[in-house]
Amino acid sequence: MALVRILVDGYSLLHNWPELAPGRPRHSQAAREGLVAVLSRYRDASGTPISLIFDGSGAPATAEKPHSTAEFEILYSGPGQTADDVIERVTHRMVRYGEVLVVTDDRAERDTVLSLGGSAASCEQFIVQVNHALTDLGRDLDRVNRRELRRFNRPRVE
Repeated sequence: MALVRILVDGYSLLHNWPELAPGRPRHSQAAREGLVAVLSRYRDASGTPISLIFDGSGAPATAEKPHSTAEFEILYSGPGQTADDVIERVTHRMVRYGEVLVVTDDRAERDTVLSLGGSAASCEQFIVQVNHALTDLGRDLDRVNRRELRRFNRPRVE
């Protein structure tokens, strides 16, 4: 079955990826923006839609609504909900369309997702996967750029 969406527990992943905002609190706006930037690039490299889900209680009151698309959405859980509640609901709805991968370090949440028919990965596993994909993408772009530069610099036949 094809992977149709990756659901990411935002604060769980931020807790495991301090390099996204060095010297800043892991729940800061800067850390969230760093995570959005990296996951946007990963979405572009992988072609798999991503939902980045944060606990609503961590959302700054003055924050603007995040810009979301069908391919990359940023969600905050509502009042009385947790990110886990949203992840479980979305997993339940989406598994009929294909494989849903949930990224979290919450073992109970991973077990729940598996029982719903989804797949689960730890944050550490996912960070490795993202870094490899972005490294491969960079390598591919360098190769294409070098080839185009050679083509551009060839003498023209007139």
